Amino acid sequence: MKKASDLFIECLEEEGVEYIFGVPGEENLDFLDSLSRSKKIKLILTRHEQGAGFMAATYGRHTGKTGVCLATLGPGATNFVTAAAYAQLGGMPMMMITGQKPIKKSKQGRFQILDVVAMMGPITKYTHQMASSDNIPSRVREAFRLAEEEKPGAVHIELPEDIADEHTDSTPLKRSHSRRPNADVKSIREAVKALEEAKSPVLVIGAGANRTMTSRMLLQFIEKTGIPFLTTQLGKGVIDERHPKFLGCAALSAGDFVHRAVEASDCIVNLGHDVIEKPPFFMKQGGPTVIHVSSKTAEVDPVYFPDIEVIGDIANAVWQMKEDIVPNGGWKFDHMLAFRKAEVEHTAPLAADTRFPIFPPHLVQSIRDAMPDDGIICLDNGVYKIWFARGYTACKPNTVLLDNALATMGAGLPSAMMSAMVYPDRKVMAICGDGGFMMNSQEMETAVRLGLNLTVLILNDSSYGMIRWKQANMGFKDWGLTYGNPDFVKYAESYGAHGHRVESAAHLKELLAHTRDTPGVHLIDCPVDYSENDQILNIDIKKLSKEL
Repeated sequence: MKKASDLFIECLEEEGVEYIFGVPGEENLDFLDSLSRSKKIKLILTRHEQGAGFMAATYGRHTGKTGVCLATLGPGATNFVTAAAYAQLGGMPMMMITGQKPIKKSKQGRFQILDVVAMMGPITKYTHQMASSDNIPSRVREAFRLAEEEKPGAVHIELPEDIADEHTDSTPLKRSHSRRPNADVKSIREAVKALEEAKSPVLVIGAGANRTMTSRMLLQFIEKTGIPFLTTQLGKGVIDERHPKFLGCAALSAGDFVHRAVEASDCIVNLGHDVIEKPPFFMKQGGPTVIHVSSKTAEVDPVYFPDIEVIGDIANAVWQMKEDIVPNGGWKFDHMLAFRKAEVEHTAPLAADTRFPIFPPHLVQSIRDAMPDDGIICLDNGVYKIWFARGYTACKPNTVLLDNALATMGAGLPSAMMSAMVYPDRKVMAICGDGGFMMNSQEMETAVRLGLNLTVLILNDSSYGMIRWKQANMGFKDWGLTYGNPDFVKYAESYGAHGHRVESAAHLKELLAHTRDTPGVHLIDCPVDYSENDQILNIDIKKLSKEL
C-alpha cells in the first residue's frame, strides 16, 4: 500500500512530466512532500498562480505535452481561471491541480471553500474532484489524454487533503499510443478538383496548422503548386514568411492589403481554422469556394460555412492533396502578390522612421534585425501586437508567441520565461506594454532565481494603449486610460535583473544587441510613440489598399 499523493506523483512521472509550476498552500502539503522525493519532476515556485498557469500553458504550446501547475483551494484556484481560459482558447495542453479541505470530515465549516470543479467546468475540457485514491491512475490518464488530443486545452483535478493522505494499492497506467485518422480519399479528390478548376486559389494558414506541425508538408505543397498563402495571427511562422508566395498576416479585422488579396481569390483553402480567432475572411452566399482542412469539422458561423470539408490529420491531408493535384497553368496570382508588394512598400518608410519616442514600425524592424531566425518573441497583449503580427517576419513555427485567442494581458513575461527554459540555447524576448507587464511583473524574481537568459522589452506610453486606440477610432474623447509607472530600470535592478532605458533609435539598436548577447535577465524601458496608430492602422492602410 502506498500513500495516494505518492501515487499521484508516480502517475505524473509516467506521463513524462518535467515541471510543476505553482504556489502551494496548506491543502497541498501531502502532494508537496511526495513531490520533494521525485527524481524526475522539478517544482518551479512562482510568485502568482496566474504566472504558473501561463508557464504551464506555454510549455504545452511548445512541446505538445501537458504542462502542469499547482495551486491551493479557494483564492489559489480562482487565480488559475485566466490561465485556464488562456490554455483552453489557445489550444495549449495544461493540467491544473488544486487542493481542497477534507471532503469526508472537516472541522472548518465553509472557510475558503468554493465549488472549484463547477467553476472550472465552462473553461476546461475536463474537471474532476478525486473522491477515492484508487481512481487516481485512471483520472490522471484521462485528463492527460483529453488535454493533448486535438483541439488541446486545459484540464483540472482537485485533490482533497484527506484523499491525498489515503493509502492504496493502485499503480500508474501507461500512456496509450494513438494517431490522428487520415482524411477520406473522396474528400481529398473533391478538394483537389475545386482547386484545379479555380482561377486564383489561396491558402489561409490558421492556429490548427501551427499546433500540428504541418510546416514540411505545406511547404512541399506550395513549392509544387505555387499557390500563395497568408496566415492568421496564430498561424504565423508555419511557413517561413520570407517565402516569395507569402501574402501577409491577417492582423487587422478587415481592409488591410492582405484582406484585398483574399478578396481577389475564387477558392480559399482554410487550413487549421479555429473559430476562436478573428476571421481572416468573411464568407457570403455566392462568394469564393471555401475548402476547410482540419482535424475537426467546421463550426458554422454567419461568416463561415465552408463548401468542402477535408477532415483528418492536417499534414497528411496536405500531403494527399499534393500527391493528387495537377497544377493549373491558367492560375493567376499576380494581382494577389501585387497587394503584398504594396504592403511592403508602405511599411518600409515607416520602419525607417527613427523618431524618438520610438515609432512602432521601427521597433518591429529593429527587433527583427536583432533576433536570429530561431529567436522567440513572446508578446503580451496590446496595440503593438498588431504591428508585430503585420510587420515581424516569422521564420520558424512558434517563434512568435502571441495570444489571439483569449488575448489576455499579463502572459508575455511568463511565456518568455517558459520559452527560455524549454530552449536555453535560443534567444528569447518578452515584448510587453507597460500595462500588461505590471500585471505579472513579480515573476521577474522567478526569472532571476531560475537563472534564465531573456530580455523583457516594455513599450512605455503610460496608458492602456490598445483601448486608447479604439477610443480614438470610435470618436470618443481621450479619457480614463492613463496612469503613472515605476522607474522600470530601478524596478528591474531591485529584483537583481539588469535595467536599461532607451534614449534614441540608435541606442535601441545597441541595447537589443547587448541584451541579446549578455546572459541574465534584462529589462529595456522603451518609450513609444503611439500618436499615429489610428491614422495608419484605421485610415491610411484601408484607403491605400482599396485604391489598388
